[in-house]
Amino acid sequence: MQMIPLGRTGLTVSRFCLGTMTWGGQTPEPEAHAQIDRALAAGINFLDAAEMYPTQPVRPETVGKTEEIIGNWIAKSRRRDEIVLATKLSGQGQNAVRCGAPATAATMVEAVEGSLRRLQTEVIDLYQLHVPNRPAYHFRQNWDFDPSTQDRAATEAGMLELLETAQGLIAAGKIRHFAVSNETTWGAALWLRLAEQHGLPRIATIQNEYSLLCRLADTDMAELCHNEALPLLAFSPLAAGLLTGKYQGDATPEGSRRGRTPNLGGRITPQVFPAVAAYLEIAARHGLDPAQMALAWVLTRPWPMIPILGATTLAQLETALAAEALVLSAEVLAEIEQAHRAHPLPF
Repeated sequence: MQMIPLGRTGLTVSRFCLGTMTWGGQTPEPEAHAQIDRALAAGINFLDAAEMYPTQPVRPETVGKTEEIIGNWIAKSRRRDEIVLATKLSGQGQNAVRCGAPATAATMVEAVEGSLRRLQTEVIDLYQLHVPNRPAYHFRQNWDFDPSTQDRAATEAGMLELLETAQGLIAAGKIRHFAVSNETTWGAALWLRLAEQHGLPRIATIQNEYSLLCRLADTDMAELCHNEALPLLAFSPLAAGLLTGKYQGDATPEGSRRGRTPNLGGRITPQVFPAVAAYLEIAARHGLDPAQMALAWVLTRPWPMIPILGATTLAQLETALAAEALVLSAEVLAEIEQAHRAHPLPF
């Protein structure tokens, strides 16, 4: 597994990150521990979690379970120094955690302490704000996004509060770097400007959805990430499993994510199955596994990008790991771009 710099943090991470959002829900603890062991054996040293995990769905009674599973692995294996560990602070709108309260200095300190306890570690390498404290356009909210409801002064004040809190947590040795997730280009640029202006910690990464079917980041965000050496941690690079082809024909395989979330977070639309079919046809024509093709394509993007592999089972992880060595031909890449132009925004 190739290792790369994590932006300007000084940390070195694998080209793939191991996602954990099914652990404690669809994925039982022994299987989750086996996934960590297999990922490490393959060269992956980067794990991403969140205090609200597991998902599908998020429930108050399971909040924190994923972090507990990782913490049990750390305690059992004593291999904490071999992994770069990321987790997230829940905020506005996540009703299962603190009744959906916005992220503040107080909730951030409380959340860090909770995550450290569950993870059984002394420090979190990358601590991310899961969602902005203002309305944004991720999770299919782009269709009716209205920025006119935002209060810029309140936005800046909230960002400064969290940056100052991050600075204190870094000084206390409880987190190493602060980052954001589900953020917009304007929002990310503002985080960077405020940090520079006030001598506060610079956001280290942005974690947003990105796949063959979700390419909202291809223009302004790509430019920002390139020029600011700000890696995009790409979640759902297989579009919640759509790009494997298992849901074609409007199917719902037993035990799949769709069995728990029928519309896959708004990804099931009349347009999505024809779009997926176009990519499946490209893979079949060139003798490629469609999931591996989709993951290998993310690695070709010409700006800082780290795909997050979210595997429910060890077998799915094995399939995904093989994508790192897959080199897509110029012909395949050209056909992918043609399919994208034909199916630009399927959900």
